[in-house]
Amino acid sequence: MTRRTLMFLVALATGCSALGAPGGEPPAAGPITLAIGRDTTAYLRPLLDRWNSAHPAEPVTLLELPEAADEQRAQMVANLQAHSDRYDVLGLDVVLTAEFADAGWIVPLDRGAFPLAKFLPPVVDTAVYQDKLWAVPYTSNAGLLYYRTDLLGTEKPPRTWAELRDQATRLGRDKGLGGYAGQFLPYEGLTVNFAEAVQSAGGEILSPDARRVTMDPAVATTALDFLVTGVRDGWIPQEALSFKEEESRLAFQEGRLLFARNWPHAYGPATHSAVAGKFAVTRLPGRDGPGSSSLGGVNLAVSAFSRRQQSAIDFIRYFTGLENQRLVLTEGSFPPVWTQLYDDPALIERFPYLPVLKEAILTARPRPVTANYNQVSLAISSAVSGALSRTTPVEETVVNLKRQLGEVIRSGG
Repeated sequence: MTRRTLMFLVALATGCSALGAPGGEPPAAGPITLAIGRDTTAYLRPLLDRWNSAHPAEPVTLLELPEAADEQRAQMVANLQAHSDRYDVLGLDVVLTAEFADAGWIVPLDRGAFPLAKFLPPVVDTAVYQDKLWAVPYTSNAGLLYYRTDLLGTEKPPRTWAELRDQATRLGRDKGLGGYAGQFLPYEGLTVNFAEAVQSAGGEILSPDARRVTMDPAVATTALDFLVTGVRDGWIPQEALSFKEEESRLAFQEGRLLFARNWPHAYGPATHSAVAGKFAVTRLPGRDGPGSSSLGGVNLAVSAFSRRQQSAIDFIRYFTGLENQRLVLTEGSFPPVWTQLYDDPALIERFPYLPVLKEAILTARPRPVTANYNQVSLAISSAVSGALSRTTPVEETVVNLKRQLGEVIRSGG
């Protein structure tokens, strides 16, 4: 019995009966395509070349999707709704697991085929839905506060919103820089920034099972007002309302911002920019102390319509292996999913932010696990954008948002 045949039988025995190409054929090997968000740090192709050199009969082709997570989703959904076999391995934002599993677009995987016990526990949870493993964690993510060490001088980086507001206003004015920016364009990034503000004020938006709106209006008002007054008072520059991840990364590394909220992948490029040697990162500030990030990252799933599912599984096992995960960090500056890499002295010397990042990931909060997440996110980003542009008052925004989220949940999306 071959190893692949054995794996297929194990998958069937563990409840993964959906594994198999369209038409019911057993998983097959051959050329595959990886569909994943745009590689902004140019690290992916060399890693894929390593696989292709070792697997000439199963080469992987990289298909880069847009940078923004909601645009990635839109392209994937169009493909999968058509039952196209163009995509084999899907690089899914962690919030998409439930939706794609519920729709039957991805196949369940055998837990025993992957070293999940060696991964960061919160990261593994993002790949599980209804007690089944639907994907394998590839990168994790937690938002960090980037700050200019040279401009803060002897001052410590902010731990609270009040400290951030004070330093962004006072030092930003003195140095002629924008004070603070996150991702405030109305898209998934704005949903994340708002969720982090609510969490960092001690609240939540939905219950963990996403069946109830648990957003406390007073807490949500406090969180949203923090951002809105920042724009109104100028320590959040007006241009930040058009920022996604790349725009905020460039603004910081070009020396135009004192503080910026971004993911860890922005760290590597900044070390080769105008702020090289002049910046560091810390946890996001909160209302009364260190805040809480939204848990981000990318999981690798197998398309239910792939005709090369065996090669797709083998590739995922390789791409999430320890050696490759080290390269994901060292070459791409993306947070790996293996716990031991965060405690490696050599890596910490090269990437001093690893201890902070590990703490940020372990204290991060997942976004609601719901097949209707896209509708939830659209409601949040649209409402928050109206408040930031001062089209709708903060209190009215919160009341309307809570009602809209309730409607989404009751309608089932």
